[in-house]
Amino acid sequence: MTLQHGEEQQYNRHLILDEIGLSGQEKIKQSSVLVIGAGGLGCPILQYLTASGVGKIGIIDDDTISQSNLQRQVLYTHNDIGKHKAKVAANRLSGLNPYVNFEVYTERLSTKNALTLFSLYDIIVDGSDNFPTRYLVNDAAVLTNKPVVFGSIFKFEGQVSVFNYQNGPTYRCLFPTPPEPNTVPNCSEIGVLGILPGIIGSLQANEVIKIICGIGTVLTEKLLTFNTLTMQQVIVNYKKDNSVTINHLQDNYNLFCGITAKPLTEITLKELNTLEDPFILLDVRTPLEREHFNIGGLHIPLQELDRRFKELQTEKDIIVYCKAGMRSEMAIHILREKGLKNTLINLKGGLFY
Repeated sequence: MTLQHGEEQQYNRHLILDEIGLSGQEKIKQSSVLVIGAGGLGCPILQYLTASGVGKIGIIDDDTISQSNLQRQVLYTHNDIGKHKAKVAANRLSGLNPYVNFEVYTERLSTKNALTLFSLYDIIVDGSDNFPTRYLVNDAAVLTNKPVVFGSIFKFEGQVSVFNYQNGPTYRCLFPTPPEPNTVPNCSEIGVLGILPGIIGSLQANEVIKIICGIGTVLTEKLLTFNTLTMQQVIVNYKKDNSVTINHLQDNYNLFCGITAKPLTEITLKELNTLEDPFILLDVRTPLEREHFNIGGLHIPLQELDRRFKELQTEKDIIVYCKAGMRSEMAIHILREKGLKNTLINLKGGLFY
């Protein structure tokens, strides 16, 4: 596939690199990459793959843009709040590089669509933020024989690796079992430095280009960790575990990761404001969030709930709230494990639904 008129100017800085040149740029144009997630990691991944001239880029994300995303998801603006991330990303990226074809999937990656989608692309880039999706990505990639460029972020630190590359180790070789439920909070619960996903996502995009062009040393059998506070970078070596075999997708990756179904009872903030019956409000956000704004009730941060749950000795229904409804779900899971018999109600979508 040769370059179109205008592309030589677009990719001039690649063409004059001996390691890439015209042949390498044509490989990039011929390639197809599926990016899972158009959030913190997805934004820089998508920007640099688009700028590099990847011929076909798939974007799968069922989420919409919220104001809290703008601190790190640099493809979006205030005018985009409430819109689908995947659609807005593709539209904006088309302005960056009109020579790239985008496929948009405003759905969640699942066992129903993963194998079909993966079969359409050469490389899978995982920008997800949860363990069920990571294990699903891994298994689907193994079954379709696709390499996965992995990235993850936590507060001030990030990780990057490449799985299932040229029969190399997979995600399950490095992480054979998921962590215990509620032991690893996501960025909506514990925060993240806004610059961090830009760094890690750029490193992921870098691995994609190396794989396509066959240059450099790919991060297979290696896990790169990066700390933004100390600027320390460490590479940990790991090997393929030949005892790990994947013959099919699991039925339920949430269950595999110890995540139970959503609470049976949910209520919106609008509905809450109409209630007259006695109930207990439980705020599981951080003290700083509580100080900034709250709607009353008892305050027990999620991280303290495991040891302070006995403060909820009441016969009344308990309505649990947080910012977006995710931590409150986790809180209900913890309280059920502790044996509370109260009716536990989740504030659906949190305070700003």
